[in-house]
Amino acid sequence: MIRILLATSRIDLQELLERATRADMATQLLAVARNGSEAVTMARQLLPDVVAVDLRLDDDIAEAVMEIMVSAPAPIVMVSREDGIELGARSDRALEAGALAVIRAPSAADGRLDTASAEKFLSTIKAMAQVKVVRQWRRKAAGAPRTDPVAPVAPAARDTPIGIVGIAASTGGPAAIRSILMKVSAAFPAPILVVQHMSNGFIDGVAASLDATVPMRVKVAADGERLRPGTVYLAPDGYQLGVSGRSRIRVADDAPVDGFKPSGSYLFDSIARAFKDESLAVVLTGMGNDGTEGLRLLRKAGGKAIAQDETSSIVFGMPKSAIAAGLVDHVLPLDSIAAKIVALAGGRNDA
Repeated sequence: MIRILLATSRIDLQELLERATRADMATQLLAVARNGSEAVTMARQLLPDVVAVDLRLDDDIAEAVMEIMVSAPAPIVMVSREDGIELGARSDRALEAGALAVIRAPSAADGRLDTASAEKFLSTIKAMAQVKVVRQWRRKAAGAPRTDPVAPVAPAARDTPIGIVGIAASTGGPAAIRSILMKVSAAFPAPILVVQHMSNGFIDGVAASLDATVPMRVKVAADGERLRPGTVYLAPDGYQLGVSGRSRIRVADDAPVDGFKPSGSYLFDSIARAFKDESLAVVLTGMGNDGTEGLRLLRKAGGKAIAQDETSSIVFGMPKSAIAAGLVDHVLPLDSIAAKIVALAGGRNDA
């Protein structure tokens, strides 16, 4: 039985989750907290298997998430019935604080619970309940020390400098991506394309939040726009992201790859065809195996690949799949990935 603590002040959301869990013998709505402070207290007292937090709960929602992860670690998911820039920015802060994912609440029409949306919601809750979270440490009031971005270096003659970077991530990805981008200079000599699996409606807010806090420019990709160095392009909701030749972005309504749209494999395949041995793929924390098939063509074309290691991954599924397939050059802790990307972009392989 998966025991769920819900944090929401909205009766409609509570009723939806009550109806969904009553229809599923494997889940139980354990209790409902009405604000962030109550959520922290109940998490400590009840030790739920999952904490589901309404994205509109409190202005200090990220603080509540952090406090739960410090004092009563449990998988935390953010739940929303709406989307938009504002909620995207709120979700990004919550994900950085330790939440695992943002998911859609079950929906209802004419007073009837939508069975498909309820099943999708609960299947995600059950998957998140299996994630082994680790206790976080309370940040000092002054904040964590900032790491200066790694400056690009002149290319070395012995290696071909990387001309493009593709990143694929899922559960735990937003915080991991931010950690990497915080350490990469705005003068980075190549574009970075990112596929991040998350619920529709939040990518614009995540892009805006990243753009305001990391040295590089961050934006949601648009079809046909020119690839520019020092810029990070995020895949739009429900579209595949790749390149059209060596100079343009491709955003396409193409079919899912292994069930994913956007897909890391689609991205890696696309950049490999255009950039060949100048392409670099990075596989970060996430469930499933997205990215693995795309790495086959990328490696065949002479490109390089990095996978996040198990210890620093929230979920080791995607990196583990790539590593097990023998398609990865470097297996690195999250803190070391930015330096390796910068070194490879400068033609060095010794970082």
